[in-house]
Amino acid sequence: MRQTSARFIGFALVTAVCAACAGRAEARVVRLVIEEKRVFAEGKAFGTVGPYERLDGRVYFEVDPTDPLNAVIVNLDRAPKNAKKMVEFSSPFFMLKPVDMSKGNGKILYGVNNRGNKLESGLRWNYRAASNNPLSAADAGDGFLMRLGYAVVDAGWQGDVNPANHRLSPSFPVAVNADGSPIVASVRVELSDRDIPPSGTFSLPLKGSPNFKPYAAADLSTPQATLSVRSAVNGTKTAVASDQWAFGRCKEGRASLTPSPTDICLFDGFKVDRIYELTYKAKDPLVMGLGYAVTRDLASFLRNQLKDDAGNANPLALGAANVGIRRVYGAGSSSTGMYMRDFLYLGFNEDEAHRKVFDAVNIHIPGTHRLLANVQFADPNTYSRQDDRFDFISTSYPPLTFAVTTDPISGIKDGILKRPKTDPLVFQTDTENEFWTFKASLNVHDGKGKPVALPHNVRMFLLSNFQHSGGDPGLEVPGRSAQCANPTNPNYHGPTQRALLMALDAWADRGVEPPKSRYPRIEDGALVSLGEYVKSFPTIPGLAMTKVVTELYLHDFGPKFRPTGGVVTDRTPSRGQQYQLFVPKSDKDGLNVAGIRQMEVRVPLGTNMGWNVRAQGRREGNLCGLIGSFFPFAKTRAERVAAGDPRESLEERYKDHEGYVNAVKKAAADLQAEGFLIAEDAERFVRAAEASHVLH
Repeated sequence: MRQTSARFIGFALVTAVCAACAGRAEARVVRLVIEEKRVFAEGKAFGTVGPYERLDGRVYFEVDPTDPLNAVIVNLDRAPKNAKKMVEFSSPFFMLKPVDMSKGNGKILYGVNNRGNKLESGLRWNYRAASNNPLSAADAGDGFLMRLGYAVVDAGWQGDVNPANHRLSPSFPVAVNADGSPIVASVRVELSDRDIPPSGTFSLPLKGSPNFKPYAAADLSTPQATLSVRSAVNGTKTAVASDQWAFGRCKEGRASLTPSPTDICLFDGFKVDRIYELTYKAKDPLVMGLGYAVTRDLASFLRNQLKDDAGNANPLALGAANVGIRRVYGAGSSSTGMYMRDFLYLGFNEDEAHRKVFDAVNIHIPGTHRLLANVQFADPNTYSRQDDRFDFISTSYPPLTFAVTTDPISGIKDGILKRPKTDPLVFQTDTENEFWTFKASLNVHDGKGKPVALPHNVRMFLLSNFQHSGGDPGLEVPGRSAQCANPTNPNYHGPTQRALLMALDAWADRGVEPPKSRYPRIEDGALVSLGEYVKSFPTIPGLAMTKVVTELYLHDFGPKFRPTGGVVTDRTPSRGQQYQLFVPKSDKDGLNVAGIRQMEVRVPLGTNMGWNVRAQGRREGNLCGLIGSFFPFAKTRAERVAAGDPRESLEERYKDHEGYVNAVKKAAADLQAEGFLIAEDAERFVRAAEASHVLH
């Protein structure tokens, strides 16, 4: 739904006359304070847009707990209220904006931070590894977003983030019982080699990482808690005696113990090849669901208002005549891709004045997971996968599809998009890894394998054969990981994401139809079972082959848990019926037959895979988390025959260096014509091929 400039002008004039009245009526941003303004990229001019500046500050909010749009927030009714019966909270914000906003494109790219880290400002678009403190010209990379004129915005939403290292950490209220007493409930945490260093350790924070603030133990008596250890994901849990551990820090073991309600000490030490599970009574849950309101209300304020209630100007506004912002796009990757699916499902793309917040969203690599941060004692850092925390949330829980449909496993009829007046246009991109780890095939079929159509306002794309993390263009392929048996596959996602941003913008801003979805489907024969995949995969010398995929069951988290969140009362959920899952079909080289098939797949130098398996001594036999594999082709036919490799050699494929360069040129032209590569990146691939040593 588009809004005309006349509508903006009218709203702006009303707001200028009665900013305080608007603030009271809408109960949103009440104060936005710029604490620091700095020159960005040493004052470099970005094309016709000119120089950028960086703004840092804090934004203060109020929400009305009686508003139906806020009622979904768990424990909002148990949060402290001010004299106006509003719930108050605040968050640090970060902006990159043109110094002269009139030279920008009038659009915001709101990149939701990942665990407080400002990844979206550089991760996918600027040909630069993301910095958590972007300020220098190097941090701007090639300045793609700046050359286009976007204002880049972010604000803290995850309430348990430690603010060190420039992370964005909001201040949320603690929920209490009706009589004002602390809320106390059981919390379960799992500690594994996601947290334990290779050499082991005696103590860890209760959330595993010091980057997060744990929920404090209500009672330091260990007999009131349970700790177990196991050697495999589905292994037998062995209880650790209550006198063999303590709540506390102990750098050198029992003798160095300092009691602490937010740490755990294991007197014999945590071993990297073990999984530890702790259940304890925690207190003082944050109202974590307010994180969705941060994004909603800040984005809406920047789009629609000239001033806050205190008279502070909207820094992205253009004078008194209009607010200067025509479009707002949301973006999130990985856990914040899951966040964006939740944001839409929970109805936060409608602000309290019933306006659409984001015109379009770019959701990257969540599979079918939702963050499910809207729960009591939420832990948004944790997510389930095959090799650990497999029955924890965040996970895939119905509804799984964008379209409203009936889930045959749970019987739930629902969908992520069900509000036509405020639902945005959606691009979701997944790599092959999300099909192995985050149950991505359930985006296009139900739990029993029946195809599900996509809504008209959704496009889905597979980045064929890529692994989950691909945010650093400087990494070489193959890479290495101590956890994984196979060489890794850290191919950069940026070129495809840049092209898709252009397509999403054209769709939202000018109504230009985007490329059709490129996502494997049951009816196309492009999704297969694990058994079919393994049977048809080429026998690559030295490859450690997978025998597992992440499974999904309908877990029962207790009677107070529902699709929108709630209270998890069953911390060790029972397993219900299993969902049927599929993975992308591969060709004779082990490369996906479906998807965008980026340059690395169209003109391959080896077999890229979205999955990897764990190394010996690191719980071998399980998937290696979010990491993929890469196995190069032999250079010559003689070399591949001697190695017993069934895949054609580079020489057989391309003949010589010139043949390889010509193949890259053709693929670049094709990708550009299909809308999956922009001209400057096509040229970049060709230059890299010409400078390479392939078949030289």
